[in-house]
Amino acid sequence: MARILVADDDVEQVTLQQKLLEAFGYRVDVAMCVEETLLQLAKCQPDLVLIDLRFPRAADGLGLIGAMRASGCLLPVIVQSGWPDDIYGTPEEKVVSRVLVKGSIRELLKAIAEVLA
Repeated sequence: MARILVADDDVEQVTLQQKLLEAFGYRVDVAMCVEETLLQLAKCQPDLVLIDLRFPRAADGLGLIGAMRASGCLLPVIVQSGWPDDIYGTPEEKVVSRVLVKGSIRELLKAIAEVLA
């Protein structure tokens, strides 16, 4: 099964997403900050990165996406946010696989399946 790196600064969200994704058979690694996410990318070699945009600020999530792409990382990225308008119209929007409003488990699982297909 695919390996997913969940990157979010909210412990409750990370725990919830990890349990949910593992229940659906995914292997899950977690990162709680931008720097840890960049380290985990090399260490765990995920198939997909699931990130919160506000990390804790939208600029942090956008910077993470930019740093990933600048380093040559071409992994699919799904962005989750309670404020998706923060990414719309930015260069980063063009290089991610999906932008989702945080909270819909059904939409998240559907997006993961489609991106990994």
